[in-house]
Amino acid sequence: MPRGFSLITVTRKDLASSVYDCIGISRKDADRLVTEVLSEITEALVRGENVRLASFGNFEIRAKTQRIGRNPRTGVAAVIPPRRVLKFKASKVLLDRLNGDCVTGNGKK
Repeated sequence: MPRGFSLITVTRKDLASSVYDCIGISRKDADRLVTEVLSEITEALVRGENVRLASFGNFEIRAKTQRIGRNPRTGVAAVIPPRRVLKFKASKVLLDRLNGDCVTGNGKK
């Protein structure tokens, strides 16, 4: 694992706890709020819509066509059916923060 990385994962519960701490609503309401936001993002993606979150990134749906693939162990050809895949592209603001650059919420240094 590269230096500076850890195996800590942020969970839905962690997000709800942060909302509770920042906004001061009840823990139950904070959990409902996080659940509703994530559900809305999920439903938009299921409908085939892209989701853009300013200063965070874009979730895009890509359509992949049917193709022939090979089992890497046996070399046997197999048909890979068409499917939709999810792509995430981080915003410049997020990438700058990940790389330690000082950036304000509006993307200006």
